[in-house]
Amino acid sequence: MLARLLAQYFVDHQIPFIAFDSDRPHGALLRLYADYTAPFLANDYLTLDHIMEAIVTSEQTILVDLAEQSRDALATCMEESDLLTLAGESGVTARYWHLMDSGHDSVELLRAVLEKYDAGMQYTRVLNQLRGDDFSILRHSGSLEQVQALGIQTMDLKRQHAGTMNNIDAQSGSLWAAQRANTGHGLGLLQRQRLKTWLRLGYREIAKVMG
Repeated sequence: MLARLLAQYFVDHQIPFIAFDSDRPHGALLRLYADYTAPFLANDYLTLDHIMEAIVTSEQTILVDLAEQSRDALATCMEESDLLTLAGESGVTARYWHLMDSGHDSVELLRAVLEKYDAGMQYTRVLNQLRGDDFSILRHSGSLEQVQALGIQTMDLKRQHAGTMNNIDAQSGSLWAAQRANTGHGLGLLQRQRLKTWLRLGYREIAKVMG
């Protein structure tokens, strides 16, 4: 959902972008933003080379939707290629959007990310309220102090009415199409209004992070 929100933000703000989706069986960007998206294998060095060429030679924003099972493979590939050094030398800003929910596993994953923190990359911690807004486990984990010390930015992915999101997903519709009337997504007037409000709040959070 975060990748879909970012893609829609770029579309609505007329920011040219290219997307890569590593979740090939279920990739939302491949299905819903196909005109902008290509498949991506995180352990395929030729694909990584292609992405890096696009980043360096294009003025477009590059969005990579990284499936959880691809994270370690991509990290290894980046380290062996010293990708962040190349990005810095090329004047490219790299940002890692770390999505986390309110559960214990998410806190442990944050710790693993912080252990590999690299000043060559900008980090954004995204609090996913779609699955609940009680982040007490995170608050008591001790990780927040480290996040603050490193200057890592935080954004909220606000809660959305479950019925609205279920209707959109049931129709495999993009966020862009779902905002419009008579698109076959089964959204009523108030559901479309809730979606527009959610997008507005999401865009405000993204703009806060990206400046």
